[in-house]
Parts: sequence; C-alpha cells; structure tokens
Amino acid sequence: MLGYLVGSDKTVVTVIATENAWNEQENNRSSRYAVAPSAMLQAQKAARDQSIDIIGIYHSHPDHPARPSECDRVSAWQTYSYAIVSVEQGKAGEMRSWCLDDDHQFQSEEIQIKSVSLHTIIR
Repeated sequence: MLGYLVGSDKTVVTVIATENAWNEQENNRSSRYAVAPSAMLQAQKAARDQSIDIIGIYHSHPDHPARPSECDRVSAWQTYSYAIVSVEQGKAGEMRSWCLDDDHQFQSEEIQIKSVSLHTIIR
C-alpha cells in the first residue's frame, strides 16, 4: 500500500494510490518503497486541479510496527507528513503519522479520521 495524502494545512481530503517504483530486481522490494517521478507529477497535477496539494505520503509496513524505518527517515522531506500502516499477517492494523523536525528526526503527529476517498492508481 502506497500513495499520496492530498489536502491543505495538514488536513487530508483525499488519497491517491500509486504503485511501488522500487527497483524490482531488489530482494527487499516488500520492505522498501519509491515513488516514480512521473506518478508524483500526475498526482501533483490532479491535486492542483482541485486547488489542493500533496501534503504527505502513506505506505504500509508489512509485519512491522507503524513507525518509520531509517530508510523512511533518510528519504523523507520535511514538508510532508508520513502515514504508516502496520499490516500484520495481511490485515491492516495501527496507523500513525509522522513528520520531520528541524534535526531530520521523525516526530509523531495526531491523526483524526473523518472520511477518505481513494482514487485510481497512478502508474
């Protein structure tokens, strides 16, 4: 599970799913993710067309807690929120959101869920 959080002022109004663009030759594709630049541009255009922005990225951690890995931290941008869903034995579990502080360390963010719509996968 991977996609964009779209909205404004830390309020998500929709999500846009995308595929994992991590190099398929890598053995750890299930434990790493990458966003294809072309997919990011499409998502940015879709958000702009609705007068909103990409405000974050969501992804899953299969059989791991919903907290950022070192790989997540290294590739994260300070302007985005990162929602992580723990998936245990194929079932979604805990979801937590994180943002980077001035020292490039993740800090937990509060999540309040009202409703979310899922758009078509961008390839």
